[in-house]
Amino acid sequence: NVLKELKETKKLIDNKAVPIRHYNYSFIQKEIAVRYEQTVSVSTVMRRAKEHGFYLPRSKTKPVHDRHVITNNIGELVQHDASIHLWSPWAKEKWVLITSIDDYSRLLLYAMLVLRESAWAHIRALEGIFTKFGLPLKFYSDNHSIFRFVRSRDELHYKHHVMTDEVFPQWRQVLSDCQVGITYALSPQAKGKVERPYQWLQDHVVRLCARENVKTIEPANQILFDEVERYNHRWVHSTTQEIPMLRYQRALKENKNVFRPFIVPPPYQSPKDIFCLRMDRVVDNYRSISINNQSIKFNHAPMLETVQLRIHPDLKTGLSEVRFWYKKRLLDTQQIKTELLLPVHF
Repeated sequence: NVLKELKETKKLIDNKAVPIRHYNYSFIQKEIAVRYEQTVSVSTVMRRAKEHGFYLPRSKTKPVHDRHVITNNIGELVQHDASIHLWSPWAKEKWVLITSIDDYSRLLLYAMLVLRESAWAHIRALEGIFTKFGLPLKFYSDNHSIFRFVRSRDELHYKHHVMTDEVFPQWRQVLSDCQVGITYALSPQAKGKVERPYQWLQDHVVRLCARENVKTIEPANQILFDEVERYNHRWVHSTTQEIPMLRYQRALKENKNVFRPFIVPPPYQSPKDIFCLRMDRVVDNYRSISINNQSIKFNHAPMLETVQLRIHPDLKTGLSEVRFWYKKRLLDTQQIKTELLLPVHF
């Protein structure tokens, strides 16, 4: 059974499209215990691997980055990132893993596989975190255009006199409404805290998806949720030497918590006013606005004035709830087909 598991792992390593580059002997040990009800030590697995040519020496050169805990409270800093891979060798396309981790406790606050990376997918992540855990002081992300406008890269989409950070992407507008700060990593190595859970999840999820012949994203997400549960509740983190959930709960007891309860900020009336996509339009003389050459009428439209549409898409129904706001007043609410309002990758 050890050799059988090693052969299955070799197939993954040989498949260059799959992000598996080494043997995980601890994982094989656990799989043998679960699947075959046999007890074997990691050292025995390694010895068999070396004897039969299933051994790859690890590279001694690793990128240097800071993994120390730099905060004193949960909610002080949340690292947020995304990673695209072929998460199952049986799948026909790559999926994107979106993850957020609390810096102090190392608790994974959010993890979800999505078909493609978009502003809306990251906004849904914020909604999941804020409604479950509360509002942190600050987020930490890379410089992806979903998170940050950078003039030298993105200026073709805006007026040339607009400087970096003078334009707020959709994701950052949600943070602004919730009064949550944002800081950006200056290099990939600076995201070490969130990269380690990615590597752990990547290693386990890919191996399990391969074993279960997973072809679609739904069962892959179920495997992901199970592994996140294991990471948060059973895995002792190598830096903190604590299980993330226990460290999180201890911080709550010791009043080391700066998460704020999520409350819809006035004058807004619903979470859909916050966790949404925003669009400004000018009302014409017919009390209509135009989106993608579609004319849309709504109640109480002020002629020749700019109104803001706060759009909350429902991916299952294909409809979006559109909430029309003008000078801090909700004028109307409508259900409109998403394809009429938004581009394909929103």
